[in-house]
Amino acid sequence: SSKRLIENSDCTIVLDNTKLNTIATERLQIKNPSVSQLNSLVATVMSASTTTLRYPGYMNNDLVGLVASLIPTPRTHFLMTGYTPLTIQSQTSTVRKTTVLDVMRRLLQTKNIMVSASPRNGCYISILNIIQGHVDPTSVHKSLHRIRERKLANFIPWGPASIQVALARKSPYVETPHKVSGMMLAN
Repeated sequence: SSKRLIENSDCTIVLDNTKLNTIATERLQIKNPSVSQLNSLVATVMSASTTTLRYPGYMNNDLVGLVASLIPTPRTHFLMTGYTPLTIQSQTSTVRKTTVLDVMRRLLQTKNIMVSASPRNGCYISILNIIQGHVDPTSVHKSLHRIRERKLANFIPWGPASIQVALARKSPYVETPHKVSGMMLAN
């Protein structure tokens, strides 16, 4: 129940079944997605959220420390998620470029967010992007600068506009067609 999530949870990652179905039909062109295909999307997001623990990157990223900045008060612990590029078994979204800037820009697009809420109608408190792959940290700084310059994300007026980035290696056990992928946790 939602009361338990409100009172007993430190962090809740929200995934919307309707939005997952929309992503599978519109982005991955699956006419009638099965439950296992939708669960594959959920598994991708959940495994990406813990990738900094399993395959540490350039920095020692503690998941608790990363998520703590997303939750300023205990009642605001429901986080939106986004992921790009999306894949389900043999189905792959039509993503050609996977540079850090492209991945970070796509994470802010409504079509990659896995909740049926448009961030264009509101604003973010803070964002955490977990970027997987072989990434040069200078490209991350350049990408953050371009995103701020273009004002691709609206933030609360009473706090700092913060997009945190955690870098992680890709799994050595799973082959992916993309060099860089990313997951967004946002509040």
